[in-house]
Amino acid sequence: MKWRAITFLFLSILLIHEVASQEFPIGFANITEVSRRKQLLDTSFTDKYIRSTNFFAPDSSAPSSSFQFELLPVYSITKFNSKRPYGINDYLLIPGVGFQQYISSGIFANWKFINVQFQPEFSFSQNRGYEGFPNTFSEEITKDKFYHWNNGDYPERFGDGAFTKFWWGQSKLTAQFGSFEVGVSTQNIWWGPGQWNSLTFSNNAQGFAHLTINTIKPAKTFLGNFETQLIIGKLNSSGYAPSQFSELNNLYFKPLPKDWRYLNALMVSYNPKWVPNLFVGFARTFQVYNQTRGNTFSDWMPVFEAFQKAHFFENGHTVDFDENGRDQQMVVFGRYLVPKARAEIYFEYGKRDHAYNWREFILNPEHGRAYIIGFNKLFDSPFANKLIQLRAEVTHQQESINRIVRYTDLTGRFSWHMHAYARGFTNYGQALGVGSGQGANVQTLEISLIEDYNKLGLLFERLENNQGFYYRSFYKPSEHKPWIDLSIGFLFDKKWDNLLLSSKLQIINGRNYQWMLAEGSTSDFPKGKNMTSFLAQTSLIYFWNKR
Repeated sequence: MKWRAITFLFLSILLIHEVASQEFPIGFANITEVSRRKQLLDTSFTDKYIRSTNFFAPDSSAPSSSFQFELLPVYSITKFNSKRPYGINDYLLIPGVGFQQYISSGIFANWKFINVQFQPEFSFSQNRGYEGFPNTFSEEITKDKFYHWNNGDYPERFGDGAFTKFWWGQSKLTAQFGSFEVGVSTQNIWWGPGQWNSLTFSNNAQGFAHLTINTIKPAKTFLGNFETQLIIGKLNSSGYAPSQFSELNNLYFKPLPKDWRYLNALMVSYNPKWVPNLFVGFARTFQVYNQTRGNTFSDWMPVFEAFQKAHFFENGHTVDFDENGRDQQMVVFGRYLVPKARAEIYFEYGKRDHAYNWREFILNPEHGRAYIIGFNKLFDSPFANKLIQLRAEVTHQQESINRIVRYTDLTGRFSWHMHAYARGFTNYGQALGVGSGQGANVQTLEISLIEDYNKLGLLFERLENNQGFYYRSFYKPSEHKPWIDLSIGFLFDKKWDNLLLSSKLQIINGRNYQWMLAEGSTSDFPKGKNMTSFLAQTSLIYFWNKR
């Protein structure tokens, strides 16, 4: 209890201090990307694009007691997938085939220390059927696929027809005190330094209702700047079976519990006073089905529990933590800016399972881990006022090779965002963090010519689909090879007065698609089935007031 009291006292001290506002809207087209570039070009840059979800902060020049009102911009995403779902980080949109449309707008109001943001969302998806996991594999392979589906909530298709949804979206009601705000929100959250992915929260899935205590700007102390967020939230299941073949679902699918999941999460980020370009931090998330949660302090705030599983043993063998079905993720992250080189590097490293004690953690740190590493670098170009941007990111979710010695059947267990009880770190059937799929690894490289909000570039991506399933089912020599997506994307961003455009045309070559063999393939001369498809996406933001 002593260390818990110290933690709360420390957070209380942070409330006293204030610094300049630093805010941005999560995932709004290329606004966050432009903000990161401005940090590389000018480390003193601290306008309202850089941190929080609230783009429309109160006007600091207005009297604190005055009432302020502002129309939020209209934000639109139009998306088309030709043959199969592809693409991540699109809010309320689902992984679907065919035409999709997302639109959001609203109002923001502030009076004294009260902030009200009403920004609902609407989405429509044609949601066409497509060639997914086949019903022609052997029973053993099909059971292995459902092992992964039954330890997550990632349906191939959300129903049998067109899909529409309204949601509260990026709305909130909060009270602001110094550097902090407290309130209720349905906004999307992004934790960590990733450019395309996050191991905890991103805008890949629909936002969820949550209570929040968070900084709205870095809290200044004698040690440096701190940012933090503590949330209690409610997560829901999709309600859909995973396969598009009802006969497979009837045989192998374990129905999703009807209960909702209680979520508790904490993030703390630290910018040392003595190393102003370094940002380090950690995040911890817990989820559990509400009917098994309990009512002690540890049940309401498990993020403050001990990190070692040894603390939860009784009678030398029973683990109450696992029996209650709690699922945790622990992530550490760092970001370092090199202004003279106009570059940044960053990482995230996460573990989704308690180590028994510190000795096991030191000897076996790769168990249950995932990681992200990336960089961003700006170069001069031969064109006036334009720069060349080179950025890349590697996201790895696949279970470590230590599964071979850890489990007697050699098949492994869970990749990142999977869990036997909680059925994955998801909301309404989409991952809250990494959106590329269960056990998937992805490598992304972009090179572009940029000028402020304008961009002309190329995106190269390699996606290894559900490596956990592949090595569970095909760990012996097999004619079935890993399903690898190789893609190239053409990027065009442009700003005209009040209108901001961000667009992408991505051509995807799915090699060994769904691990299937091509027609006419034999065991002596195996050939994987390939599928070429494309993704076209356009994001538009219309600002009512010119910016």
